Amino acid sequence: QVEITESGGGLVEPGGSLRLSCAATTNIFSIYDISWHRQVPGQQRERVAYMHTSGRTEYADSVEGRFTISRDNAKATMYLQMNALLPNDPAAYFCSLDSIHRTLWGRGTQVTVSA
Repeated sequence: QVEITESGGGLVEPGGSLRLSCAATTNIFSIYDISWHRQVPGQQRERVAYMHTSGRTEYADSVEGRFTISRDNAKATMYLQMNALLPNDPAAYFCSLDSIHRTLWGRGTQVTVSA
């Protein structure tokens, strides 16, 4: 069974940066499309960044130009570099690995933006 663990969340001031990491216990990490999502209590989960296995990326309008998704297949790890964080960015952030067979989810890491 694949285990997925996010890390890197925390408290940051507005305008600051954080880098989230998501490590998976799989030796076939490269076959998965990867995504980062966020969820605020009472709201639907929102996908903020996506990377196809080809390297093609997509971003939500709300984070375009500020967030960057990346991956290291050799380490079975994906990242979300978040810059210029805004007061509406706080949420629980989740990573997912997607294939035609299934979607695997991490448990999330909390990001708080406060002065």
